[in-house]
Amino acid sequence: MGSPILTRFRSARLALVICIASGGLTVFALGQSSQDSSAAAPPVPGQPVLVELFTSEGCSDCPPADALLERLDSAQFVPGAQAIVLSEHVTYWNHLGWRDPFSFDAMTERQEQYVVRFGLSSSYTPQMVVDGAEQFVGNDPAKLGAAVARAAARPKPKIAIEGAHWDGGALLFSVRGEAGSGATLVAVLAQNETRSVVARGENAGRTLHHVAVVRAMKDFGSKAADGRSLRLSGAVSSGSGKAAGPIRLVVFLADRKTGYVLGVAEQILSE
Repeated sequence: MGSPILTRFRSARLALVICIASGGLTVFALGQSSQDSSAAAPPVPGQPVLVELFTSEGCSDCPPADALLERLDSAQFVPGAQAIVLSEHVTYWNHLGWRDPFSFDAMTERQEQYVVRFGLSSSYTPQMVVDGAEQFVGNDPAKLGAAVARAAARPKPKIAIEGAHWDGGALLFSVRGEAGSGATLVAVLAQNETRSVVARGENAGRTLHHVAVVRAMKDFGSKAADGRSLRLSGAVSSGSGKAAGPIRLVVFLADRKTGYVLGVAEQILSE
């Protein structure tokens, strides 16, 4: 039988060893948990949201809106959203000193449809439309952020682009998604970036930059999202506009009556 002093020493020594061992186990467990946590948390993809900007190089109020759309496109500053953007250049400024090289009638007509749907008195620039459901003056960051956040909170059916490839000057592709009888599939070709040196009009002397500039838009109807082969041509710059970078293919399902965007997807392609 050992002495009380020796017994207490041995007990203290055992406690110290257990404490050290326990501490080591605790450190190891914490380190392992941290590794597992980081490995199990991949970034969650945002809800796709379509943001259309109706703009013109002849409008002096438009460059700030163009810059805001570019910032949204590059920074994706609305949590939970994947903003898919389009610059849609209208024609009604062209007679006021400068012909916008990226404008065409289809964009003017598309904006006129929104005038009717939103009950507006007339078309105007810059105008942003989010998911076909909200519109506002396009140089307002607060309204843009709030509208995109609201759109991202609404569930959408997924649509997917398949087999996209160039065939001469046209793009061949397929789309699969849940398209009801009241929805139509619209496909868009947009130049990734453009630059124009404006010689006349309200923006004379300025070099203007744009992103996702629409060059072709086609309504393929209500049955086109079943994987069938689709063909779309366009994306050719004109006038003094300079194109740079790849081409964006944007497809979206829209309600025929309301114009609301029900689903949207994007793929970036080499020119």
